[in-house]
Amino acid sequence: MMDNVTVITVLTLSGLNGTANYRVTLFAVTVLCYCVILLVNVTIIATIIGDKTLHEPMYIFLCNLCINGLYGTAGFYPKFLHDLLSPTQVISHAGCLLQGFVLHSSAIADFSLLALMAYDRYVAICRPLMYHSVMTKQRISLFMFFAWFVPFLLMFLSTITSISRLCGSNIQKIYCVNWFINSLACSASVAANVIPGFNFTFYFGHAVFVVWTYIYMIKICLKSKEDMSKFMQTCLPHMFCLIIFSVSLLFDVVYMRIGSRDLSQSVQNFMAMEFLLIPPIINPLIYGFKLKKIRKRIQHFLIGNCF
Repeated sequence: MMDNVTVITVLTLSGLNGTANYRVTLFAVTVLCYCVILLVNVTIIATIIGDKTLHEPMYIFLCNLCINGLYGTAGFYPKFLHDLLSPTQVISHAGCLLQGFVLHSSAIADFSLLALMAYDRYVAICRPLMYHSVMTKQRISLFMFFAWFVPFLLMFLSTITSISRLCGSNIQKIYCVNWFINSLACSASVAANVIPGFNFTFYFGHAVFVVWTYIYMIKICLKSKEDMSKFMQTCLPHMFCLIIFSVSLLFDVVYMRIGSRDLSQSVQNFMAMEFLLIPPIINPLIYGFKLKKIRKRIQHFLIGNCF
């Protein structure tokens, strides 16, 4: 005889509780932000793809960074906008796992791409004579394959471990993440702790590599005004993007792990949205204004179509 067991298939996102009075305003602001994200990222992507002079490693990596920004935000904004206009904020268990997969894989793919961009600048500045022999088309293709494949694989394994019977249905957030899904599981899984731990260690190694690379490059560039000029022109945007993304993600991770009842729901929601709002807007703007080739190409396009 089988026991009567309630299978939970629908989860509730409680992050929007208490925002009923200003949801229409929040909806309008969110639509505006999402339109800006689409505009700036698509502009950079189209500029790089459409201009053959920009088919260089640095710009190829940047193009993929913008594509990843569109991929990650697509996993959040449509659902969030729907929830703002809905009386109840619910999501299926399968949909929750899918959203968690998209947001997590996008976040760690950002680290992979930023690490590749740091390596590209390291070779260009510190090993200029070897640059074209190191950054070949075949090697760039291999780099790009692993930059996308590894995050997808790791997050697929992490998501698989989150598929278990649930004994709760409330997620205290405006979107799904694997950590909250695992906390609702009826029984703890060793794999659910081991795989995220490995992922964190693996990408912490990426962060250490990037920091070491930039420190080494700064040390080298201080010896030459020409190298320092090159560093300021091409590496500074990378550093800004890395810092912005890391700080934005860190805020959310720290809050998710530690939490604070003293924070208002609005502040909690903003901290949860930071890495889905600030980097996707700021990254393309920084590159668009700072990198001369992209800036000139965009200016040429705008002038040619407006006058």
